Amino acid sequence: MKTIKHLPQDNKQCGWFHTSPQRTPKPALQGNLSARFVVIGAGFTGLAAARQLAKRFPNDEIVLVEAQEVGFGTAGRNSGFVIDLPHDIGAADYIGDITIARKTLQLQQQAQQLITDLVHEHHIDCGLEHAGKYQCAVEPKGIRVLEAYQRGLERLGQDYTWLAQEELQQHIGMHFYQKALYTPGTLLIQPSAFVKGAADALPSNVSLYEHTAITSVDYGSKITLGHAYGHIVADKLVLANNGFASSFGFLQGRLLPVFTYASMTRPLNEDEQAALGGKSTWGIIPADPFGSTLRRTADQRLIVRNSMSFNPNGKCSDAQLKTAYQRHVQSYQRRFPMLKDVTFEYTWGGAMCLSRNHMPFFGQLAPNVYGSLCCNGLGTTRGTMGGHLLANWLAGDEDEMIAFLLGSEQPCANPPQPFLSMGVNFNLMLGQQRAGMEA
Repeated sequence: MKTIKHLPQDNKQCGWFHTSPQRTPKPALQGNLSARFVVIGAGFTGLAAARQLAKRFPNDEIVLVEAQEVGFGTAGRNSGFVIDLPHDIGAADYIGDITIARKTLQLQQQAQQLITDLVHEHHIDCGLEHAGKYQCAVEPKGIRVLEAYQRGLERLGQDYTWLAQEELQQHIGMHFYQKALYTPGTLLIQPSAFVKGAADALPSNVSLYEHTAITSVDYGSKITLGHAYGHIVADKLVLANNGFASSFGFLQGRLLPVFTYASMTRPLNEDEQAALGGKSTWGIIPADPFGSTLRRTADQRLIVRNSMSFNPNGKCSDAQLKTAYQRHVQSYQRRFPMLKDVTFEYTWGGAMCLSRNHMPFFGQLAPNVYGSLCCNGLGTTRGTMGGHLLANWLAGDEDEMIAFLLGSEQPCANPPQPFLSMGVNFNLMLGQQRAGMEA
């Protein structure tokens, strides 16, 4: 029996969660049960896997277990970009190997379609908008990054539009950025609202249990999962819990739980909206990976996301939240001097699961144990499609996309501790300093 040492412990002030439609969470599991399939983690990946398993195995009960409340954890803490394009931050042009990039584009566009269809079919109130994204630069070095990105987009045959400062201001209101590369294919969503809605729209043969943390696991011909009030016996286990997969004994020394931080303002009043100008909603990604991501939401809040920390235990500290908040205030004041009286209402941290070689995991981890893990910052699309295709693979499918994921390089090994933490934290600190005005 293996004890699970690290459990999700996200901070309470997640703005996306608190401003999304309220729902009644499913009760925690009480007692014991058995199931053919058990999925751990009710984020983008786990919800997609459970949904598709239920469709492919309509006569079986699918058990979906979430340690916290749906929409409160990592899935509800990203910036809500559903990106179609490859976004390989390890490549100078964000595109990298063109063959892999074309497959990635196809994969992520299919994920967008799955998300769009689900929203429309079940009338999920998550502000889905075909808004595109603005990749913005402040300084010459950032503009050079965008020029490299342009060359990558041309290799991939994808549309883009250059926006200079004055024209860009008409789109986003602020005069802060010098130049932007606009790509039209990105969708924007309220991420917590989406996963809440997806959870309430699961097929009838999915049993969702929230606030049910798995505290032990015993692997054998059947898998026994312990929780606070009993155990679950599974024929097959699907891990959709990203960095926490290491606590279950898999991909140890290969995953990097890196936290990013965001702050959300109160809603802008009509005068403040007029002072800002521009479109009523938009999303900005920085030219520098360590710069600030921004959103203007449908309910007229502004979100600033920057700062990173390496937290191997899967939890951010109060000190890290305080430091991030101070950085957010500085970044906000530089960009929105016309809104100096608008204050932040929420500040939160959320974990990304990264690997050093920017590769995810998809496939079999052990006998009767499977996973779609390590989305490298693209959880909305890679997670959705990974969960969906994993279910199809377990049902016997072997299509082109499944073959692509199974044949992809896996997350590489990390250096041993304490060198890993020292190296990652040093590089994060250096990257944030070098981001300059992009931060």
